[in-house]
Amino acid sequence: MKILVTGGAGYLGSILVPALLGEGHQVVVVDSFMYQQNSLMDCCHHSGLSVIRGDARDPKRIAKALEGADLIIPLACLTGAPLCDRDPVAAQTVNRDAVKMLVEMRDPRRQRIIFPTTNSGYGVGQNGVHCTEETPLNPISLYGRLKVEAEQAVLAGGNGLTFRLATVFGISPRMRLDLLVNDFVYRAVTDRFVVLFQAHFKRNYIHVRDVAGAFLHAIKNFETMKGQAYNVGLSDANLSKKELCEEIKKQVPNFYFAEAEVGTDPDQRNYIVSNEKIEKTGFRPKVSLQAGIAELIKGYQVIRRMEYANV
Repeated sequence: MKILVTGGAGYLGSILVPALLGEGHQVVVVDSFMYQQNSLMDCCHHSGLSVIRGDARDPKRIAKALEGADLIIPLACLTGAPLCDRDPVAAQTVNRDAVKMLVEMRDPRRQRIIFPTTNSGYGVGQNGVHCTEETPLNPISLYGRLKVEAEQAVLAGGNGLTFRLATVFGISPRMRLDLLVNDFVYRAVTDRFVVLFQAHFKRNYIHVRDVAGAFLHAIKNFETMKGQAYNVGLSDANLSKKELCEEIKKQVPNFYFAEAEVGTDPDQRNYIVSNEKIEKTGFRPKVSLQAGIAELIKGYQVIRRMEYANV
């Protein structure tokens, strides 16, 4: 297949693009390289890769990139509530409007679309009740709202499917330190402590390589999966921030964490998630939270630079 990936040099893209090339697909990447990342350099020898340096909001560049594409994967995104709050106009135009533009510009009869959104759209769940794909969406951040609106556009456009991703973690050539697991492990390794706000808040987690694996799975099973949303996460990793720190401490024994008596987390998400729907299609994550923590500990012996944080 010929696959267009916007934001293909980002945290997820720099894992997914090599995986797609490895499966024999042609890949066209559109990326602005706004973080001056060089994460696709290892792929440049591959004859199946094309790179268009440009903005995913530019209709002329997107029109060129769409020529002959069989599948579209929109990854270009300002990821996370803090980053979106800092620049709401950019967040709106990149996270929602650019995705809607892709939906409208493509030929829905022959050009499929697989879009990663976020399970932060669930907002605040009920205590002890797993959020399924049928749970009403109630995003509590600008980031969550824009991703929900983009997902609605993709599903309404036909010939597409969406992934509601858990909080992603793990090492990537375009590393990010601001994701929760990545951040906490970095602090454990470098600072040896972290102060938790609302430590009981729960989330689900998924390794970045397993997210790439979910895309490969959906490509192979598109006809039976299309038209629907799927939660993508580790079913044994619906953990509170305190429980996450306890898992990290098992591998970093001198890691100290404490809950703040005052103050709140600016990200008020709190929910547990069921991933049963995608598991019934045959998909199973391969990287446990514990293995991902061990990987991050090794990775942070290589990098000790905050330039990898987005916020």
